[in-house]
Amino acid sequence: MHVLVMTVVHHPEDARILHRQIRALVDAGHEVTYAAPYSARGVMARSWVNGVDLPRAAERRRVSAVLAARRVFKRMRGQVDLAVIHDPELLLAVAGVRGRPPVVWDVHEDTPATLSLKPWLPAFLRPPVRFLARLLEGTAERHLHLLLAESAYAGRFRREHLVVPNETWVPDGVVVPGDDRVVYLGWLSEARGVKEAIEVARLLQPYHVSVELIGYADPQSRPALNQAVTEGLLEWRDFMPNDEALKRLDGALAGLSLLRDEPNYRHSMPTKIVEYMAHGIPVITTPSPRAVELVERYNSGLIVPWQDPKAVAKAVLMLRDDVAERHAQGARGYAAARANHHWPNSARRFVAQLEEWAGVKS
Repeated sequence: MHVLVMTVVHHPEDARILHRQIRALVDAGHEVTYAAPYSARGVMARSWVNGVDLPRAAERRRVSAVLAARRVFKRMRGQVDLAVIHDPELLLAVAGVRGRPPVVWDVHEDTPATLSLKPWLPAFLRPPVRFLARLLEGTAERHLHLLLAESAYAGRFRREHLVVPNETWVPDGVVVPGDDRVVYLGWLSEARGVKEAIEVARLLQPYHVSVELIGYADPQSRPALNQAVTEGLLEWRDFMPNDEALKRLDGALAGLSLLRDEPNYRHSMPTKIVEYMAHGIPVITTPSPRAVELVERYNSGLIVPWQDPKAVAKAVLMLRDDVAERHAQGARGYAAARANHHWPNSARRFVAQLEEWAGVKS
């Protein structure tokens, strides 16, 4: 089976797209052409995919990227058995193309709910854009195949769709949690708690506990992060490929998830929490419902109030001083991740479903 995978929004090294789904397809013996914004992100395609460069869709600059993706799709429609798109914008790139192969839209997020997180979109435009997003979703469900990243997204659609959760690769063994370094892995923005993370670093500095942030930061957050680095408050590694970034979790004291109370986060499981558990470190998270559900079920971390850096710092120091509890939380989280959130378990269902839609035999 030859699969065309396309994104103009996500980083080409996106964990869900490249390190889980594409890797699963390649490991199953399938060929993948991966069209993504390589040049715009300053990276090259991995050797195990056929890379096609696309422009990046960012803020209000999206039309040229969608048109370029449409040209790639039309050119390759007769060469592939199936196409997988990862951005709502790309629904427009495949619409109305004759002779197209089966198309799968992988629904990563609650698109209408994310509009409140886009500072570049004027408030007066959000209601009509939200209406358009709902319209596109309904049209996509009638004409395409859908995969959902969260079971909570099912209520937005009329039919039942396969849920392919944001799980992770859980290693065979882990290093026990250390006592002097706290990590954050993921996108950095105000809504995801970047200001709180900087203040936590300030509060922990006298206690010789360092804070390490790993991830791409939006333009609004970069000045504050650069200033924090200049002041020696924390270490910021910017974007790292997922397979490299995960190694930085090993031996940390705890992993932070400081999401604010935003509509798009209320029904989503922060992937970073599963990744922290998979690497045997305790989780410190704000009380988003899915995060609370996971951490409390497995007793794998601590819950702190929204936008409360002092409470976060207090939780860190409590774990630092209680070695037995720190190790126990890490061990419980690792065991739960290995048993219930190991990506290969879902990878088989994902690949089998794509093979069925493409009409090929495994």
